[in-house]
Amino acid sequence: MPYVTVGQENSATIDLHYEDLGTGQPIVLIHGFPLDGHSWEKQVLVLLNAGYRVITYDRRGFGASSQPSFGYDYNTFAADLNVLMTKLDLHDAVLIGFSMGTGEVTRYLGKYGSERVQKAVLMAPVPPFLLRTDDNPEGVDRSVFDGIMKAIVEDRPAYLSAFFQNFFNTDVLGGDRISKDAIQMSWNVAAGASAKGTLDCVPSWLTDFRDDLPRIDVPTLIVHGDADRILPLETTAARLPQSIKDSRLVVIPGGPHAINWTHADLVNPALLDFLKGN
Repeated sequence: MPYVTVGQENSATIDLHYEDLGTGQPIVLIHGFPLDGHSWEKQVLVLLNAGYRVITYDRRGFGASSQPSFGYDYNTFAADLNVLMTKLDLHDAVLIGFSMGTGEVTRYLGKYGSERVQKAVLMAPVPPFLLRTDDNPEGVDRSVFDGIMKAIVEDRPAYLSAFFQNFFNTDVLGGDRISKDAIQMSWNVAAGASAKGTLDCVPSWLTDFRDDLPRIDVPTLIVHGDADRILPLETTAARLPQSIKDSRLVVIPGGPHAINWTHADLVNPALLDFLKGN
């Protein structure tokens, strides 16, 4: 399996596992919490068949990547992405982030610019700013995130089970758009992630991306489900078009957080249409 080295902790290198498939314009897919690059399964096959080069990688702490004790913040995540982009010498790439992965896309473009990037996609995004503050009343109270961290420390496997119920809206979509087997597969991947990385990712969700967003100078597609229980539409995606100059918002009716899996039949055509320039 191919790896790129992004750092060092004591005697061990910090390596990110990636997959680089197909030929054509490069598409970099950046997964959400607490999964890995294989969570893009329903998009990888479609993109390869459409003639794109498809690159996925596992965020530090997750999947087949190293599980260091530090670096679970968006400056580091963006730096990791930059190492990958540089190692593979990507140009005219499309960055596609899902959920937590939208933070990498946003911070990367805000910090490193678009020299290597032609377009961007933010799917079920974290930006602009999740934390409720005096100048961000649309945000979420900090106590919610404190509760998540407490639940992870007390019983991480149980937390993951509850998380995926709302990740997929299993009470509504279970047995129809999401199977028990697919939920179990996601749980297995999440359970194998770094316990410390899983915990440390929670504060990163409170990153303020409002200064990064105006720096995004490439066409940007925003996709979000209107039944998202993890990152509600009104708090996140609905606020982005006013901050990203050349952007378009597509709302998936009845879509939960994991729209790239449950509603791939709607997400993929919108994605391909955007990639083709329509």
